[in-house]
Amino acid sequence: MWLSPFYPSPQADAGYDVADYRDVDPLFGTLADADKMIAEAKARGLRVIVDLVPNHTSSRHRWFEAALAAAPGSAERQRYVFRDGRGPQGAQPPNDWQSVFGGPAWTRLPDGQWYLHLFDSGQPDLNWDNPEVRAEFLDILRFWLDRGVDGFRVDVAHGLIKQADLADWQEPQEILSGQEVDQPRPPMWDQDGVHEIYREWRRLLDGYAGERVLVAEAWVEPAERLARYVRPDEMHQAFNFEYLLASWTAPAQYAVITRSLEATDSVGAPTTWVLSNHDVVRHASRLGLPVSGGRPNGIGIGDPQPDAALGLRRARAASLLMLALPGSAYLYQGEELGLPEHTTLPDEARQDPTWERSLHTQRGRDGCRVPIPWEADAPSYGFGPTDASWLPQPPSWAEYALDRQQGVPGSTYELYRTALRLRREHGLGRGPLRWLSSGDEVLTFTNRGLTVLTNFGAAPVPLPAGAEVLAASAPLDGDAVGTDVTVWYRG
Repeated sequence: MWLSPFYPSPQADAGYDVADYRDVDPLFGTLADADKMIAEAKARGLRVIVDLVPNHTSSRHRWFEAALAAAPGSAERQRYVFRDGRGPQGAQPPNDWQSVFGGPAWTRLPDGQWYLHLFDSGQPDLNWDNPEVRAEFLDILRFWLDRGVDGFRVDVAHGLIKQADLADWQEPQEILSGQEVDQPRPPMWDQDGVHEIYREWRRLLDGYAGERVLVAEAWVEPAERLARYVRPDEMHQAFNFEYLLASWTAPAQYAVITRSLEATDSVGAPTTWVLSNHDVVRHASRLGLPVSGGRPNGIGIGDPQPDAALGLRRARAASLLMLALPGSAYLYQGEELGLPEHTTLPDEARQDPTWERSLHTQRGRDGCRVPIPWEADAPSYGFGPTDASWLPQPPSWAEYALDRQQGVPGSTYELYRTALRLRREHGLGRGPLRWLSSGDEVLTFTNRGLTVLTNFGAAPVPLPAGAEVLAASAPLDGDAVGTDVTVWYRG
Protein backbone atom coordinates (compact mmCIF):
# COMPACT_ATOMS: atom_id res chain seq x y z
CA MET A 1 0.00 0.00 0.00
CA TRP A 2 1.62 3.23 -1.23
CA LEU A 3 0.39 6.44 0.41
CA SER A 4 0.68 9.85 -1.20
CA PRO A 5 2.14 12.62 1.02
CA PHE A 6 0.28 13.06 4.29
CA TYR A 7 2.76 15.45 5.92
CA PRO A 8 1.92 18.98 7.11
CA SER A 9 1.60 21.09 3.99
CA PRO A 10 -0.11 24.23 2.67
CA GLN A 11 -1.37 21.93 -0.13
CA ALA A 12 -0.05 24.03 -3.00
CA ASP A 13 0.53 20.77 -4.88
CA ALA A 14 -1.61 18.08 -3.21
CA GLY A 15 0.86 17.63 -0.36
CA TYR A 16 3.97 17.39 -2.54
CA ASP A 17 4.98 20.68 -0.93
CA VAL A 18 6.08 19.38 2.46
CA ALA A 19 6.39 21.75 5.40
CA ASP A 20 7.40 19.11 7.99
CA TYR A 21 8.64 15.63 7.07
CA ARG A 22 8.21 14.21 10.58
CA ASP A 23 4.52 14.78 11.24
CA VAL A 24 1.01 14.25 9.83
CA ASP A 25 -1.18 17.04 8.47
CA PRO A 26 -4.29 17.58 10.64
CA LEU A 27 -6.33 17.03 7.45
CA PHE A 28 -5.47 13.35 7.76
CA GLY A 29 -4.98 12.78 11.47
CA THR A 30 -2.02 12.49 13.83
CA LEU A 31 1.23 10.60 14.19
CA ALA A 32 -0.61 8.24 16.52
CA ASP A 33 -3.13 7.58 13.73
CA ALA A 34 -0.27 6.83 11.33
CA ASP A 35 1.27 4.41 13.83
CA LYS A 36 -2.07 2.65 14.27
CA MET A 37 -2.63 2.43 10.51
CA ILE A 38 0.82 0.89 9.96
CA ALA A 39 0.21 -1.64 12.73
CA GLU A 40 -3.26 -2.52 11.39
CA ALA A 41 -1.86 -2.96 7.88
CA LYS A 42 0.88 -5.29 9.10
CA ALA A 43 -1.69 -7.33 11.02
CA ARG A 44 -3.45 -7.93 7.69
CA GLY A 45 -0.31 -8.93 5.84
CA LEU A 46 0.03 -5.58 4.05
CA ARG A 47 3.22 -3.57 3.75
CA VAL A 48 3.18 0.23 3.73
CA ILE A 49 5.26 2.47 1.45
CA VAL A 50 5.15 6.22 2.02
CA ASP A 51 5.89 9.01 -0.41
CA LEU A 52 9.15 10.88 0.18
CA VAL A 53 9.64 14.26 -1.52
CA PRO A 54 13.37 15.08 -1.51
CA ASN A 55 13.75 17.35 -4.55
CA HIS A 56 12.02 20.30 -2.90
CA THR A 57 10.29 21.42 0.26
CA SER A 58 7.34 23.71 0.79
CA SER A 59 8.09 27.42 0.92
CA ARG A 60 6.53 27.15 4.40
CA HIS A 61 9.24 24.75 5.57
CA ARG A 62 11.24 26.17 8.47
CA TRP A 63 14.42 25.94 6.41
CA PHE A 64 13.06 28.07 3.59
CA GLU A 65 11.56 30.58 5.98
CA ALA A 66 15.00 30.88 7.56
CA ALA A 67 16.54 31.31 4.10
CA LEU A 68 14.16 34.16 3.30
CA ALA A 69 15.10 35.88 6.54
CA ALA A 70 18.84 35.43 5.95
CA ALA A 71 21.18 37.36 3.69
CA PRO A 72 22.48 36.24 0.27
CA GLY A 73 25.40 33.86 0.68
CA SER A 74 24.27 32.71 4.14
CA ALA A 75 24.34 29.12 5.33
CA GLU A 76 20.53 29.16 5.38
CA ARG A 77 20.39 29.92 1.67
CA GLN A 78 22.97 27.26 0.88
CA ARG A 79 20.34 24.60 1.63
CA TYR A 80 18.45 25.70 -1.50
CA VAL A 81 19.40 26.89 -4.99
CA PHE A 82 19.72 30.67 -4.76
CA ARG A 83 21.48 32.65 -7.49
CA ASP A 84 21.97 36.23 -8.59
CA GLY A 85 20.15 37.18 -11.75
CA ARG A 86 21.51 38.09 -15.16
CA GLY A 87 21.45 41.38 -17.02
CA PRO A 88 21.27 44.93 -15.61
CA GLN A 89 20.64 44.87 -11.84
CA GLY A 90 20.23 41.08 -12.07
CA ALA A 91 16.69 41.56 -13.34
CA GLN A 92 16.70 38.45 -15.55
CA PRO A 93 16.49 34.88 -14.20
CA PRO A 94 19.82 33.04 -13.74
CA ASN A 95 19.03 30.74 -16.71
CA ASP A 96 16.22 29.87 -19.10
CA TRP A 97 14.82 26.88 -17.22
CA GLN A 98 11.06 26.48 -17.16
CA SER A 99 8.84 24.99 -14.48
CA VAL A 100 7.28 21.60 -15.20
CA PHE A 101 3.96 23.24 -14.30
CA GLY A 102 4.48 26.14 -16.72
CA GLY A 103 6.21 29.50 -16.53
CA PRO A 104 9.75 30.31 -15.35
CA ALA A 105 11.51 28.01 -12.87
CA TRP A 106 12.85 31.02 -10.93
CA THR A 107 11.24 33.51 -8.55
CA ARG A 108 12.92 36.75 -7.49
CA LEU A 109 13.03 37.96 -3.90
CA PRO A 110 12.87 41.62 -2.80
CA ASP A 111 16.63 41.56 -2.07
CA GLY A 112 17.28 40.76 -5.75
CA GLN A 113 18.27 37.10 -5.55
CA TRP A 114 16.36 34.33 -7.33
CA TYR A 115 15.47 30.84 -6.10
CA LEU A 116 14.93 27.74 -8.23
CA HIS A 117 11.67 25.79 -8.28
CA LEU A 118 11.36 23.17 -11.03
CA PHE A 119 7.72 22.84 -10.01
CA ASP A 120 5.52 25.44 -8.27
CA SER A 121 6.96 28.61 -6.73
CA GLY A 122 5.81 27.18 -3.39
CA GLN A 123 8.19 24.23 -3.91
CA PRO A 124 11.78 25.57 -3.74
CA ASP A 125 14.42 23.05 -4.88
CA LEU A 126 16.87 21.81 -2.29
CA ASN A 127 20.63 21.95 -2.87
CA TRP A 128 21.75 18.33 -2.70
CA ASP A 129 25.40 19.35 -2.90
CA ASN A 130 24.95 20.60 0.68
CA PRO A 131 25.97 17.97 3.31
CA GLU A 132 23.33 19.31 5.71
CA VAL A 133 20.56 18.43 3.23
CA ARG A 134 21.90 14.89 2.84
CA ALA A 135 22.16 14.37 6.60
CA GLU A 136 18.64 15.70 7.13
CA PHE A 137 17.07 13.20 4.75
CA LEU A 138 18.98 10.28 6.22
CA ASP A 139 17.43 11.26 9.55
CA ILE A 140 13.97 11.54 7.95
CA LEU A 141 14.37 8.02 6.54
CA ARG A 142 15.30 6.72 10.00
CA PHE A 143 12.31 8.49 11.56
CA TRP A 144 9.80 6.62 9.38
CA LEU A 145 11.69 3.33 9.29
CA ASP A 146 11.73 3.34 13.08
CA ARG A 147 7.94 3.80 12.99
CA GLY A 148 7.60 0.64 10.91
CA VAL A 149 7.16 1.77 7.33
CA ASP A 150 8.39 -0.77 4.81
CA GLY A 151 9.84 1.63 2.29
CA PHE A 152 9.61 4.80 0.27
CA ARG A 153 8.42 5.87 -3.14
CA VAL A 154 10.88 8.63 -3.98
CA ASP A 155 9.31 11.58 -5.78
CA VAL A 156 11.28 13.11 -8.69
CA ALA A 157 14.11 10.70 -7.98
CA HIS A 158 15.96 11.82 -11.11
CA GLY A 159 15.95 15.52 -10.24
CA LEU A 160 17.95 15.96 -7.04
CA ILE A 161 21.30 16.82 -8.62
CA LYS A 162 21.55 19.69 -11.09
CA GLN A 163 24.40 20.31 -13.52
CA ALA A 164 26.90 22.44 -11.59
CA ASP A 165 26.92 25.37 -14.03
CA LEU A 166 23.10 25.52 -14.28
CA ALA A 167 23.55 25.90 -18.02
CA ASP A 168 20.75 27.09 -20.28
CA TRP A 169 18.82 24.35 -22.02
CA GLN A 170 17.54 25.23 -25.46
CA GLU A 171 15.67 22.00 -26.14
CA PRO A 172 12.06 21.41 -24.99
CA GLN A 173 12.22 20.84 -21.26
CA GLU A 174 10.27 17.66 -20.73
CA ILE A 175 10.27 15.87 -17.40
CA LEU A 176 11.71 12.89 -19.29
CA SER A 177 15.50 13.00 -19.38
CA GLY A 178 16.32 11.94 -22.96
CA GLN A 179 15.93 9.29 -25.62
CA GLU A 180 19.42 7.84 -26.07
CA VAL A 181 21.84 6.37 -23.55
CA ASP A 182 24.66 8.80 -24.34
CA GLN A 183 22.61 11.75 -25.57
CA PRO A 184 23.10 15.00 -23.63
CA ARG A 185 20.56 15.19 -20.87
CA PRO A 186 18.79 18.28 -19.59
CA PRO A 187 20.96 19.83 -16.86
CA MET A 188 18.17 19.48 -14.31
CA TRP A 189 17.37 15.76 -14.84
CA ASP A 190 19.12 12.39 -14.45
CA GLN A 191 22.56 13.66 -13.49
CA ASP A 192 24.99 10.92 -12.50
CA GLY A 193 25.38 12.36 -9.00
CA VAL A 194 21.95 11.12 -7.91
CA HIS A 195 23.26 7.57 -7.71
CA GLU A 196 25.66 8.38 -4.87
CA ILE A 197 22.66 9.56 -2.82
CA TYR A 198 20.70 6.36 -3.38
CA ARG A 199 23.66 4.14 -2.59
CA GLU A 200 23.85 5.85 0.80
CA TRP A 201 20.11 5.43 1.32
CA ARG A 202 20.31 1.75 0.37
CA ARG A 203 23.03 1.15 2.96
CA LEU A 204 20.75 2.72 5.56
CA LEU A 205 17.75 0.57 4.60
CA ASP A 206 19.84 -2.59 4.50
CA GLY A 207 20.74 -1.99 8.15
CA TYR A 208 17.10 -2.48 9.19
CA ALA A 209 15.56 -5.86 9.92
CA GLY A 210 13.06 -7.27 7.46
CA GLU A 211 12.56 -6.30 3.85
CA ARG A 212 12.58 -2.56 3.15
CA VAL A 213 12.20 -1.06 -0.32
CA LEU A 214 13.14 2.05 -2.30
CA VAL A 215 11.02 2.79 -5.38
CA ALA A 216 12.12 5.48 -7.84
CA GLU A 217 9.76 7.83 -9.58
CA ALA A 218 12.32 8.54 -12.30
CA TRP A 219 11.02 9.84 -15.62
CA VAL A 220 14.07 8.51 -17.43
CA GLU A 221 14.51 7.10 -20.91
CA PRO A 222 15.77 4.89 -22.39
CA ALA A 223 15.43 1.72 -20.31
CA GLU A 224 19.20 1.34 -20.05
CA ARG A 225 19.49 4.60 -18.14
CA LEU A 226 16.52 3.79 -15.93
CA ALA A 227 18.19 0.48 -15.03
CA ARG A 228 21.02 2.42 -13.37
CA TYR A 229 18.61 3.36 -10.59
CA VAL A 230 18.01 -0.29 -9.70
CA ARG A 231 21.57 -1.59 -9.64
CA PRO A 232 22.22 -3.99 -6.72
CA ASP A 233 23.39 -1.24 -4.33
CA GLU A 234 20.77 1.40 -5.21
CA MET A 235 16.98 1.36 -5.51
CA HIS A 236 14.95 -1.86 -5.53
CA GLN A 237 12.38 -0.76 -8.14
CA ALA A 238 11.77 2.08 -10.61
CA PHE A 239 8.49 2.88 -12.31
CA ASN A 240 8.61 2.03 -16.01
CA PHE A 241 7.17 5.18 -17.57
CA GLU A 242 8.40 4.28 -21.04
CA TYR A 243 5.95 1.38 -20.82
CA LEU A 244 3.14 3.62 -19.55
CA LEU A 245 3.72 6.02 -22.46
CA ALA A 246 3.92 3.34 -25.17
CA SER A 247 1.31 3.37 -27.92
CA TRP A 248 -1.37 0.69 -27.99
CA THR A 249 0.03 -1.25 -30.95
CA ALA A 250 1.60 -4.68 -31.09
CA PRO A 251 5.02 -3.44 -32.34
CA ALA A 252 5.22 -0.67 -29.71
CA GLN A 253 4.22 -2.99 -26.88
CA TYR A 254 6.62 -5.73 -27.99
CA ALA A 255 9.51 -3.26 -28.27
CA VAL A 256 9.03 -1.62 -24.87
CA ILE A 257 8.46 -4.90 -23.02
CA THR A 258 11.55 -6.46 -24.60
CA ARG A 259 13.75 -3.40 -23.95
CA SER A 260 12.55 -3.13 -20.37
CA LEU A 261 13.20 -6.77 -19.50
CA GLU A 262 16.63 -6.76 -21.12
CA ALA A 263 17.67 -3.58 -19.33
CA THR A 264 16.61 -4.65 -15.83
CA ASP A 265 17.85 -8.22 -16.35
CA SER A 266 21.30 -6.73 -17.02
CA VAL A 267 21.44 -5.40 -13.43
CA GLY A 268 19.53 -8.25 -11.77
CA ALA A 269 16.44 -6.21 -10.91
CA PRO A 270 12.72 -6.73 -11.60
CA THR A 271 10.93 -4.59 -14.15
CA THR A 272 8.21 -2.45 -12.56
CA TRP A 273 5.10 -2.11 -14.72
CA VAL A 274 2.55 0.69 -14.37
CA LEU A 275 -0.34 1.96 -16.52
CA SER A 276 -1.85 4.75 -14.40
CA ASN A 277 -0.90 7.00 -11.50
CA HIS A 278 -1.75 10.34 -9.92
CA ASP A 279 0.14 12.32 -12.59
CA VAL A 280 -1.27 10.97 -15.86
CA VAL A 281 -4.60 10.57 -17.59
CA ARG A 282 -6.19 7.33 -16.39
CA HIS A 283 -5.53 4.61 -18.93
CA ALA A 284 -9.24 3.86 -19.31
CA SER A 285 -9.40 7.30 -20.97
CA ARG A 286 -5.87 7.63 -22.32
CA LEU A 287 -6.25 4.52 -24.47
CA GLY A 288 -9.46 5.93 -25.89
CA LEU A 289 -7.73 9.00 -27.31
CA PRO A 290 -6.92 9.22 -31.04
CA VAL A 291 -3.21 8.92 -30.18
CA SER A 292 -3.24 6.34 -27.42
CA GLY A 293 0.08 6.95 -25.72
CA GLY A 294 0.67 8.73 -22.42
CA ARG A 295 -0.14 12.37 -21.68
CA PRO A 296 1.74 13.26 -18.50
CA ASN A 297 0.14 16.70 -18.17
CA GLY A 298 -3.51 15.87 -18.74
CA ILE A 299 -5.95 16.54 -21.57
CA GLY A 300 -5.43 20.09 -22.81
CA ILE A 301 -7.95 22.74 -23.76
CA GLY A 302 -9.32 21.93 -27.21
CA ASP A 303 -7.96 18.36 -27.22
CA PRO A 304 -10.30 15.63 -28.51
CA GLN A 305 -12.24 13.80 -25.83
CA PRO A 306 -11.66 10.09 -25.17
CA ASP A 307 -13.93 7.41 -26.60
CA ALA A 308 -15.13 5.92 -23.29
CA ALA A 309 -16.15 2.49 -24.61
CA LEU A 310 -12.97 2.05 -26.65
CA GLY A 311 -10.84 3.28 -23.76
CA LEU A 312 -12.34 0.85 -21.26
CA ARG A 313 -12.07 -2.10 -23.67
CA ARG A 314 -8.41 -1.35 -24.32
CA ALA A 315 -7.72 -0.61 -20.65
CA ARG A 316 -9.03 -4.02 -19.63
CA ALA A 317 -6.90 -5.68 -22.31
CA ALA A 318 -3.83 -3.65 -21.32
CA SER A 319 -4.28 -4.47 -17.63
CA LEU A 320 -4.59 -8.18 -18.30
CA LEU A 321 -1.50 -8.02 -20.52
CA MET A 322 0.47 -6.13 -17.85
CA LEU A 323 -0.51 -8.46 -15.02
CA ALA A 324 0.88 -11.41 -16.98
CA LEU A 325 4.36 -9.86 -17.29
CA PRO A 326 7.25 -10.92 -15.04
CA GLY A 327 8.27 -8.27 -12.54
CA SER A 328 6.30 -5.99 -10.22
CA ALA A 329 2.92 -4.46 -11.08
CA TYR A 330 1.55 -1.28 -9.52
CA LEU A 331 -2.18 -0.52 -9.56
CA TYR A 332 -3.51 3.00 -9.12
CA GLN A 333 -6.61 3.46 -6.97
CA GLY A 334 -9.76 3.18 -9.08
CA GLU A 335 -8.29 1.44 -12.10
CA GLU A 336 -9.70 -1.84 -10.77
CA LEU A 337 -13.12 -0.22 -11.24
CA GLY A 338 -12.35 0.87 -14.81
CA LEU A 339 -12.59 4.53 -13.79
CA PRO A 340 -12.13 7.03 -16.62
CA GLU A 341 -10.56 10.46 -16.32
CA HIS A 342 -12.95 13.12 -14.98
CA THR A 343 -12.73 15.45 -17.98
CA THR A 344 -15.53 17.86 -17.06
CA LEU A 345 -14.34 19.24 -13.73
CA PRO A 346 -15.54 22.83 -13.29
CA ASP A 347 -12.63 25.23 -13.58
CA GLU A 348 -13.29 26.74 -10.17
CA ALA A 349 -12.71 23.32 -8.55
CA ARG A 350 -9.25 22.77 -10.07
CA GLN A 351 -6.37 22.53 -7.60
CA ASP A 352 -3.41 21.43 -9.71
CA PRO A 353 -0.91 24.33 -9.94
CA THR A 354 -0.51 23.48 -13.64
CA TRP A 355 -3.89 25.12 -14.29
CA GLU A 356 -2.81 28.54 -13.05
CA ARG A 357 0.85 28.39 -14.11
CA SER A 358 -0.09 27.41 -17.68
CA LEU A 359 -2.45 30.41 -17.79
CA HIS A 360 -5.43 28.06 -18.06
CA THR A 361 -4.16 26.29 -21.18
CA GLN A 362 -3.52 22.94 -19.43
CA ARG A 363 -6.17 21.40 -17.21
CA GLY A 364 -3.57 19.49 -15.20
CA ARG A 365 -3.90 16.29 -13.20
CA ASP A 366 -7.01 16.81 -11.09
CA GLY A 367 -9.04 14.57 -13.40
CA CYS A 368 -7.22 11.44 -12.26
CA ARG A 369 -7.27 12.40 -8.56
CA VAL A 370 -11.02 12.57 -7.96
CA PRO A 371 -12.14 10.36 -5.02
CA ILE A 372 -13.21 6.91 -6.17
CA PRO A 373 -16.81 5.64 -5.88
CA TRP A 374 -17.51 2.96 -3.28
CA GLU A 375 -21.32 3.02 -3.03
CA ALA A 376 -23.47 4.15 -5.94
CA ASP A 377 -26.29 5.64 -3.86
CA ALA A 378 -24.33 7.11 -0.92
CA PRO A 379 -23.21 10.73 -0.46
CA SER A 380 -19.96 11.29 -2.38
CA TYR A 381 -20.33 7.63 -3.43
CA GLY A 382 -19.40 6.54 0.09
CA PHE A 383 -16.16 8.50 0.17
CA GLY A 384 -17.38 10.78 2.99
CA PRO A 385 -20.47 11.75 4.97
CA THR A 386 -21.56 14.48 2.51
CA ASP A 387 -21.32 15.22 -1.20
CA ALA A 388 -18.53 17.71 -0.52
CA SER A 389 -15.64 15.54 -1.67
CA TRP A 390 -12.37 17.42 -2.07
CA LEU A 391 -12.75 17.25 -5.86
CA PRO A 392 -16.29 16.90 -7.28
CA GLN A 393 -17.28 13.49 -8.65
CA PRO A 394 -19.24 13.17 -11.90
CA PRO A 395 -22.77 11.71 -11.81
CA SER A 396 -21.75 9.09 -14.38
CA TRP A 397 -19.47 7.41 -11.86
CA ALA A 398 -22.34 5.64 -10.10
CA GLU A 399 -22.08 2.83 -12.66
CA TYR A 400 -18.42 2.28 -11.70
CA ALA A 401 -19.05 2.10 -7.94
CA LEU A 402 -17.59 -0.86 -6.10
CA ASP A 403 -20.96 -2.07 -4.85
CA ARG A 404 -22.20 -2.23 -8.46
CA GLN A 405 -19.30 -4.49 -9.47
CA GLN A 406 -18.58 -6.81 -6.54
CA GLY A 407 -19.66 -10.34 -7.37
CA VAL A 408 -20.79 -9.35 -10.88
CA PRO A 409 -19.29 -11.69 -13.49
CA GLY A 410 -17.47 -9.80 -16.20
CA SER A 411 -17.11 -6.56 -14.20
CA THR A 412 -13.75 -4.82 -14.29
CA TYR A 413 -13.39 -5.30 -10.54
CA GLU A 414 -13.89 -9.06 -10.78
CA LEU A 415 -11.52 -9.21 -13.78
CA TYR A 416 -8.77 -7.67 -11.63
CA ARG A 417 -9.50 -10.05 -8.74
CA THR A 418 -9.30 -13.05 -11.07
CA ALA A 419 -6.10 -11.82 -12.69
CA LEU A 420 -4.40 -11.08 -9.38
CA ARG A 421 -5.34 -14.50 -7.99
CA LEU A 422 -4.01 -16.27 -11.09
CA ARG A 423 -0.88 -14.12 -11.13
CA ARG A 424 -0.09 -15.24 -7.61
CA GLU A 425 -1.07 -18.90 -8.11
CA HIS A 426 1.06 -19.25 -11.26
CA GLY A 427 3.96 -17.12 -10.01
CA LEU A 428 3.79 -14.89 -13.08
CA GLY A 429 5.79 -12.15 -11.39
CA ARG A 430 8.84 -14.43 -11.40
CA GLY A 431 8.70 -15.27 -15.12
CA PRO A 432 10.38 -15.97 -17.45
CA LEU A 433 8.60 -14.58 -20.51
CA ARG A 434 9.04 -16.34 -23.87
CA TRP A 435 7.62 -14.76 -27.03
CA LEU A 436 5.62 -16.98 -29.37
CA SER A 437 4.59 -14.25 -31.83
CA SER A 438 5.28 -10.54 -32.18
CA GLY A 439 3.61 -9.42 -35.39
CA ASP A 440 1.93 -6.18 -36.38
CA GLU A 441 -1.45 -7.17 -34.92
CA VAL A 442 -1.03 -9.98 -32.36
CA LEU A 443 1.30 -10.56 -29.40
CA THR A 444 1.59 -14.00 -27.81
CA PHE A 445 3.93 -15.17 -25.06
CA THR A 446 4.19 -17.80 -22.36
CA ASN A 447 4.95 -17.30 -18.70
CA ARG A 448 5.23 -20.28 -16.33
CA GLY A 449 2.97 -22.57 -18.34
CA LEU A 450 0.34 -19.96 -19.10
CA THR A 451 -0.12 -18.47 -22.59
CA VAL A 452 -1.10 -14.83 -23.06
CA LEU A 453 -2.52 -13.49 -26.33
CA THR A 454 -3.47 -9.88 -27.10
CA ASN A 455 -5.20 -9.04 -30.38
CA PHE A 456 -4.53 -5.47 -31.56
CA GLY A 457 -5.88 -6.11 -35.06
CA ALA A 458 -9.30 -5.85 -36.66
CA ALA A 459 -9.68 -9.56 -37.50
CA PRO A 460 -10.61 -12.13 -34.81
CA VAL A 461 -7.83 -14.55 -33.83
CA PRO A 462 -8.78 -18.20 -33.14
CA LEU A 463 -7.41 -19.96 -30.07
CA PRO A 464 -5.79 -23.38 -30.42
CA ALA A 465 -8.16 -26.34 -30.30
CA GLY A 466 -8.72 -27.48 -26.72
CA ALA A 467 -7.42 -24.26 -25.15
CA GLU A 468 -8.61 -23.76 -21.56
CA VAL A 469 -9.38 -20.06 -21.05
CA LEU A 470 -8.49 -18.84 -17.55
CA ALA A 471 -9.20 -15.13 -18.03
CA ALA A 472 -10.33 -12.83 -20.83
CA SER A 473 -10.64 -9.06 -20.89
CA ALA A 474 -13.87 -9.30 -22.92
CA PRO A 475 -16.23 -12.13 -23.92
CA LEU A 476 -14.96 -14.36 -26.72
CA ASP A 477 -16.89 -15.24 -29.85
CA GLY A 478 -16.63 -19.00 -29.55
CA ASP A 479 -12.89 -19.67 -29.72
CA ALA A 480 -12.12 -16.32 -31.40
CA VAL A 481 -10.33 -13.42 -29.67
CA GLY A 482 -11.72 -10.08 -30.85
CA THR A 483 -10.07 -6.71 -31.33
CA ASP A 484 -8.46 -5.15 -28.25
CA VAL A 485 -8.85 -8.29 -26.16
CA THR A 486 -6.31 -10.16 -24.01
CA VAL A 487 -6.75 -13.83 -23.09
CA TRP A 488 -4.88 -16.09 -20.67
CA TYR A 489 -5.16 -19.77 -21.50
CA ARG A 490 -3.59 -23.21 -21.13
CA GLY A 491 -3.24 -25.90 -23.77
